[in-house]
Amino acid sequence: MFFFKKKKEIVGIDIGSSSVKAVQLKENKGVLQLLNVGIYPLPPEAIVDNSLMDSAAIASAIKNLVGSLGIKIKDVVCSISGNSVIIRKIILPAMPQEELEDQISWEAEQYIPFDINDVNMDFQILSPDINDPSKMNVLLVASKKDIINDYVSVFSESGLQLSVVDVDSFAVQNAFEANHDVTPEDIVALVNIGASVMNINVIKDGITLFTRDVQMGGNLYSEEIQKQLGLSSSDAETEKLLAEEKNNEALLNVILKINETITQEIRRSLDFYNSTANDERISAVYVSGGSSKVYKLIDTISEKVGLTIKTLNPFAKLKYNEKDFDPEYLHEIAPFMAVPVGLAIRRVGDK
Repeated sequence: MFFFKKKKEIVGIDIGSSSVKAVQLKENKGVLQLLNVGIYPLPPEAIVDNSLMDSAAIASAIKNLVGSLGIKIKDVVCSISGNSVIIRKIILPAMPQEELEDQISWEAEQYIPFDINDVNMDFQILSPDINDPSKMNVLLVASKKDIINDYVSVFSESGLQLSVVDVDSFAVQNAFEANHDVTPEDIVALVNIGASVMNINVIKDGITLFTRDVQMGGNLYSEEIQKQLGLSSSDAETEKLLAEEKNNEALLNVILKINETITQEIRRSLDFYNSTANDERISAVYVSGGSSKVYKLIDTISEKVGLTIKTLNPFAKLKYNEKDFDPEYLHEIAPFMAVPVGLAIRRVGDK
């Protein structure tokens, strides 16, 4: 979302509602090498509804994670999602990139529900409009400045500098494109299911066709388990993670019910895209996010959506030394790491 003069290495740090995740990559002759990866838990309520409520705890977690990994680089990239960011696909008169940079503020004003002076904006020209060649499709991204300032402050408190701000959906797309091969004709839905937000991004040949953030995720399971089984929040979280091993009928019923709720929201989004997309139908769904590991969730999505469901592996094509990284550990954490891997692909200087 920002412009910088020179490019240099950067660390991808994903501040989720339940943990902070960091990834450091190095590019060598077009191949990405994994240098560092780690996860550090956040206390409950540190982040609520995408707002940084306990900046001291978050800064401490970032500092501990970066310190434990021995990362020396100070420039970091993070991402935002949910109600922290506004993403709109808009149609504007065709014009060069430089001209749009001068005009984007007043062109965007009608699409942003805030004072235009209170937001940071970025855009990407996607393609000419198929119905009118004199117009073009533009992806507009905006976030309130005070939200970005909160992130700048928390990284500063951690001794780091926030150099690039991305969006969760686009970070997942980066990780997908770096690790999975699809043809330019394939239309793929990327569904990233986090603790509190689910990101849905439909792409074709590197271009976003439809994107939506849904305010639901893995916390739904924990809250319902807590309520239905009379458990503490920490016990409910443990039960959710061990559901398959425990084989408790009441617990599994709660989980299967939430699986249906989440799947229904995914199907609603994909059906909406398909209803507006003429013949360009989704061919496959790639799922990521820690909550994608919940018992039978991927099975439920596959059954109800009626499409090929695959798991996005953000480490699939990354090179790494097996003396430094246990392949089994990377396999275990892979669902959590799509966003930070996608962030780590960025560089200072990227738009």
